[in-house]
Amino acid sequence: MNASFPTPDASSPSNSGGKLPLKLLIAAPRGFCAGVDRAIEIVERAIDRYGAPVYVRHEIVHNKYVVDGLRDRGAIFVEELDQVPDGVPVVFSAHGVPKVVPAEATQRGLDWLDATCPLVSKVHRQAERQVEAGRHVLFIGHAGHPEVIGTIGQVPEGTVTLVETVEDIAKLDFAADAPLAFLTQTTLSVDDTRQIVEALKARFPQIVGPKAEDICYATSNRQAAVKIVAPQCDLMLVIGGTNSSNSLRLVEVAERQGTDARLIQRATDILPEWIEGVGTLGLTAGASAPELLVREVVDWLGQWREIEEETFTTTEENMVFKLPRQLLD
Repeated sequence: MNASFPTPDASSPSNSGGKLPLKLLIAAPRGFCAGVDRAIEIVERAIDRYGAPVYVRHEIVHNKYVVDGLRDRGAIFVEELDQVPDGVPVVFSAHGVPKVVPAEATQRGLDWLDATCPLVSKVHRQAERQVEAGRHVLFIGHAGHPEVIGTIGQVPEGTVTLVETVEDIAKLDFAADAPLAFLTQTTLSVDDTRQIVEALKARFPQIVGPKAEDICYATSNRQAAVKIVAPQCDLMLVIGGTNSSNSLRLVEVAERQGTDARLIQRATDILPEWIEGVGTLGLTAGASAPELLVREVVDWLGQWREIEEETFTTTEENMVFKLPRQLLD
C-alpha cells in the first residue's frame, strides 16, 4: 500500500545528561493487516478515480492517524448514509455494514464501494447460512462495535443474540435442545473467546460452530506475539486507536502475562516517567496502525534513552485481498 499520510509532527522531548540503555523488543507481526491495507487502498483509489470528495461511512479503520491522512486527501467521514449527498461515491468501512445500507445506497443511485474485510464478509455469509438452516445465532462480540452491528444486520431481526461474556450464557433463555449456532467477532481475545465457546458447548452440546475460528489471522498472530514478548519486558506499549478492538485486546494480553501495558495513539502520548526504571520495553501495533508510527515511537524514545532495538518475529504474514472490480478496470 502506498498511503500518503502526513509527516509526524511530534516535538522532540528534552534530554539532559547521558542516556541510559533501553532494550526495545518490537513484536512481529504487528501493524497493518491485509484487510486494513485493502480498505485504505480502496479509499485512495476511489479518490484518484472519482476525485475528491469521496464519502466514507464510518471510520474506514479505527486509527485517527490513518483517518486524518485520508481526510487530507479528500475523504469525508460520516456516520450514516443520509449524511452522504446524492451524486458522490461512498465507501463502506472495513468493519462491515448492515445489509440495508448498500441496499439504500443502490436505491439512491449512489456509486458505492464495499471495503468490508473479506474475513468479516465470511462471518456475514456464515450468519446467513445458519439462519437459513433454522438455527438461532449466538454471536460472541462487543455490543456497539461496528462489526457486530454489521453482522447482526445481515439477517432478520430476532435471529441473533449477542453474547459478550461467559456470565451472559447463564441468562440465555433457550431450550436445552434448541437449534443454535455460534459465530464470533474477528477481533476478540483468543483466550476469552475460547472460554465462552467452551461454556456455550457445555450448556448447549448441540450448538453448531464454524469449521475454522472466526477470529482473524492477524488478531491471533498479534496476540500470540505479545504473549511471547510481554513476559520479557518491564512495560509493553501498544500503538492503536482508543476505539480499536484488536489494539485494546493486545493491552489485555500483555497485562495477563503480568506486564504493565499502555495503549498509545502517537509517540507524543508517551510520558518520560513511564520508562523510568524500565530496562526492557516491548512495542507492538494494532492491525490498523501504520509502521510509520512504530518508527516514530522508536525515534521518540531515542531522545531519552540509548535504544538497543530487537525485532522478535513469531510468524510471517503474506495474506493479500483483492480489490473491488470497480477499481481494477
